[in-house]
Amino acid sequence: MSNLSWLSLSSYKVIVPKPLSRNSLILAAGISLLLISGCATTQSLTPQQCQGSNWQDLGYRDGLQGRSGAYFGRYVNQCASVMGALPNRIAWEKGRNQGLKSYCTELNAYKLGREGYDWQPVCPIEGIDKLEEAYSQGRYYYLRQRDLDYLHSPYPYGYRPFGYRPFGYYW
Repeated sequence: MSNLSWLSLSSYKVIVPKPLSRNSLILAAGISLLLISGCATTQSLTPQQCQGSNWQDLGYRDGLQGRSGAYFGRYVNQCASVMGALPNRIAWEKGRNQGLKSYCTELNAYKLGREGYDWQPVCPIEGIDKLEEAYSQGRYYYLRQRDLDYLHSPYPYGYRPFGYRPFGYYW
């Protein structure tokens, strides 16, 4: 049985989808949830990378992204099945601390806030007030710009299938 039916209006043929059953909707929602969860942004290491990685460089890149020390556990889990591969925590921490020096700057905190990203609480407690202030100023700019863009949109209440309806009224 097809989910489409044909509607003929004089010389035009229009395809009209039939409504999906409840079971089909549940199945579609489950599949989309699985697909979304598979798109996580975690870095996966191959067995070759587990054996020959430059852990200090990897830690530096993780520090630049504001990852916490607990993130190292992911590498341990990924490399557990590879014989002879043991992640080097000391080298990784050394690189991560160097990366955090670039992450924990007022300019970076402001940039993260202004672009709408979350700021990770991984910075040293000294000077944290300045970082939080810079992030909140950037976040304020981001939210203000987002709201202005919303107000200037030609369809601020979204596109309706029967055209634009001001103030959300359906008449």
